[in-house]
Amino acid sequence: MKIELAENYGFCFGVKRAIKIAEDNKNSSTYGPLIHNSKEINRLEKDFKVGLTEDYKTFKAGDKAIVRTHGIQKNELEDLKKDGIDVIDATCPYVTKPQQICQEMSENGYDVVIFGDEAHPEIKGVKSYATYGARVVTTVFELEGMKFKDKIALVAQTTRKVEEYMEIANYLIPRHKEVRVFNTICNATFENQEAVKQISKKADVMIVIGGKNSSNTKQLFSISHDNCPDSYHIEDEKDIDYSWFKNKNFCGISAGASTPDWIIQNVVNFIENGVK
Repeated sequence: MKIELAENYGFCFGVKRAIKIAEDNKNSSTYGPLIHNSKEINRLEKDFKVGLTEDYKTFKAGDKAIVRTHGIQKNELEDLKKDGIDVIDATCPYVTKPQQICQEMSENGYDVVIFGDEAHPEIKGVKSYATYGARVVTTVFELEGMKFKDKIALVAQTTRKVEEYMEIANYLIPRHKEVRVFNTICNATFENQEAVKQISKKADVMIVIGGKNSSNTKQLFSISHDNCPDSYHIEDEKDIDYSWFKNKNFCGISAGASTPDWIIQNVVNFIENGVK
């Protein structure tokens, strides 16, 4: 069986940057998971003494608090700084961008619409920067019946599908006098999604590696499954069932932006060693 990796996969710029920040700040804690990969978080704790704190109010003056790649809510960041916490910001610059846009557009009189998952930490943070509030939607249907001002600003969660974002934009544009659409989907997300689309069209079995709570990995799996029904979302090689590869000729592999190279290589080795 042929095994091939997608042209683009795995760690993005923002994740690489955040891990480097964490490794350079031993004996610290991240507020919330630094990235959506529990095994990499465990490695940082074991090798670099970087802990995990879920409640920012437990930090004390002088503590090192690393802000996760997905960012945090504006008031939480302000409270940490006010309380004398040593804040080390590992927010991905691609996430900082929609935060800034939401604040500026809201203060300039625009209704802010965010395309994304309201329960996701990135969107909770981005929404908090809209001074006069924002509405979060995941489908065009949620927009029906919503009342807006003449001016709307639209941003997207960094890991969403471009095609779905365009559906939201195309709904709003003809119905309102001014709609400003900001492309806040990061390049790595787009490139990984395009790469998994291409390889999943050729493969007869696909493996997509990443945390079960990783939004961008879920998007990759969704795209893969659309083209290759025998697609599987795994966290590491322990999730693999060799029966998936029976009578298969081409195994494609992709990985989410929070998936480290060492996990990807373990998966490749496991498949190569077990599938003859």
